[in-house]
Amino acid sequence: MPVTTNSADTTGLGTIERGAGRVQVDDKAMINARADVNQLLPLKYQWAWDKYLAGCANHWMPTEVSMQADIALWRSPNGLTHDERHTIKRNLGFFATSESLVANNIVLAVYRHLTNPECRQYLLRQAFEEAVHTHTFQYICESLGLDEGELFNMYREVPSITDKAAWALNYTQNLEDPDFHTGTPAADQAFLRDLVAFYVVFEGMWFYTGFAQILSFGRRNKMVGIAEQYQYILRDESIHLNFGIDSINQIKIENPHLWGEDFQAEVRTMLGEACELEVAYGRDTMPNGLLGLNSEQCEQYMHFITNRRCAQLGLAPVFGPAENPFPWMSEAIDLKKEKNFFETRVTEYASGSSLDWD
Repeated sequence: MPVTTNSADTTGLGTIERGAGRVQVDDKAMINARADVNQLLPLKYQWAWDKYLAGCANHWMPTEVSMQADIALWRSPNGLTHDERHTIKRNLGFFATSESLVANNIVLAVYRHLTNPECRQYLLRQAFEEAVHTHTFQYICESLGLDEGELFNMYREVPSITDKAAWALNYTQNLEDPDFHTGTPAADQAFLRDLVAFYVVFEGMWFYTGFAQILSFGRRNKMVGIAEQYQYILRDESIHLNFGIDSINQIKIENPHLWGEDFQAEVRTMLGEACELEVAYGRDTMPNGLLGLNSEQCEQYMHFITNRRCAQLGLAPVFGPAENPFPWMSEAIDLKKEKNFFETRVTEYASGSSLDWD
């Protein structure tokens, strides 16, 4: 059984226990274990370490991507339609602050309570990637000469974006409570709920309408610099999502009492609510349809994605059978092959080419 002491020890901030026995693999656990100065070896969860290595291999920076073609198209009076500009700005407005919200949760809550060292190692890498993603939207905003006040305040000025942020903030209450600690069934479930909200919903559902929209621009040779950066972000987010799913499922294995029928029903309700919020966001960002996409297709797509997340968590689907209306997105999101479908620098990126996405 994992060695558990007080809350300070589970964070790795407690006093050193002189002469204590060496940490064994069986002493390690996802939550409520003795962190003991974050002792990395021996590894227990190879999947977590592998995701850390994959994240490092996928390293990139937004300033490596040229924005010259995007700038010319954005400045051209007839380069983009009004609806296309509306979609791009709404899309950037949501992503610009969402990455920071995810980062806050990782740094201030998840890292503190996830007591496995190799998982923490991955979280350090993910936190850096969230900073890179936020940097990306600053870089795009500056390159295109967008109104930074408008872009970075959409989370409280655009209702469809505000509604998503408000929903997510319900699951960050532990950030504000310095006395919150795992170790009881209620607290452990609260932490598990937090992981579902940020890994499964935020990173595994709410980014996907935006990915479909921006990658559609890239497929039509429009805003190719932004599309290339979204492709890099998508590669990162795919690993983030899979890490979150694996973490949740490992906690379930080690703590089956947390995953009762009532809690499973609550999680399914969360995913259903999140889907409806994303559908509303899709209607707002794309009221008239464009680039072969429309809000009805995006709704169908979100039903497909929601059911897929349920399957990954071992839950019954929320919606009836739903086909993927964007089959080209499966290739982009699953990252099953290295060659990018709209031929950008990601195909030549040396680090990315070393990855095995299967």
